[in-house]
Parts: sequence; structure tokens; C-alpha cells
Amino acid sequence: MTARHDLPEPDAFTRTYWDAAAEGRLLIRRCGACGRAHHYPREFCPHCWSEDVTWETASGRATLYTWSVVHRNDLPPFTERLPYVPAVVDLAEGPRMMTEIVGPGEPSAGAELRVGFREGIPVFRLLPGAAGS
Repeated sequence: MTARHDLPEPDAFTRTYWDAAAEGRLLIRRCGACGRAHHYPREFCPHCWSEDVTWETASGRATLYTWSVVHRNDLPPFTERLPYVPAVVDLAEGPRMMTEIVGPGEPSAGAELRVGFREGIPVFRLLPGAAGS
């Protein structure tokens, strides 16, 4: 069996996140003390350090902050996806998230995106009519 370098290794804490993603839901964490959302999932708020954080289903909307186009990667399964577009997006709820842009369209800063899932991994697509698409 070929090693997969694109699949997560959930632990006891992140399993909730990955199980939701497998069901087509994007989760973020929200702090009950300061009210701010954050991503990646942590057991405490990175803004105020409170442990009063809960899971919340995100809207799935985002805007493109930055991206790159990768033309060479020898690790499986990336070789079959070349070129691919790793990106950082601003979720509508506030946090930034690392992801991949998939599907048609030309990325541009500020483009509107919508979450989708590939093998239980959140990826984003440009919305039709979005800047650059």
C-alpha cells in the first residue's frame, strides 16, 4: 500500500472535527468568554486563553487570502493532482484556514469561495462569477 501524505491522523480531540468533515460539515471553535472563533481546532481560545470553547458549524463561505500553484510534488497522491493550488482563506466567521482550491476558475485575492469536501478533507471552490473565475 502506498503511503498517503494528504490524509489527517485524527486524535481524541480532533476526531469530532474530522468526523464532521466526513459528513460534509466544516466545524470551527468559538470562545464563550471573548466570543471569537478560531481555526485550527484547539482546546483553548488562542485570543484570550479561555478553555470555554465549543464546536460550531461554519457557514462554508470564505474569501481567498493567498495561494500558490504547485507544479512539482513527488509524494503520493500529489503527483496525480499536479498542478494544485494550496491556499489560505478567510472564513466568513473570521478565522483563517489553510486549504486547497479545487475546480475551475483562476484564483484572485478576495475571490468568494464555498467549502466542499474531498475524501473528508475541506477544500474550497471559486463561486461562479467570483473575481477571477
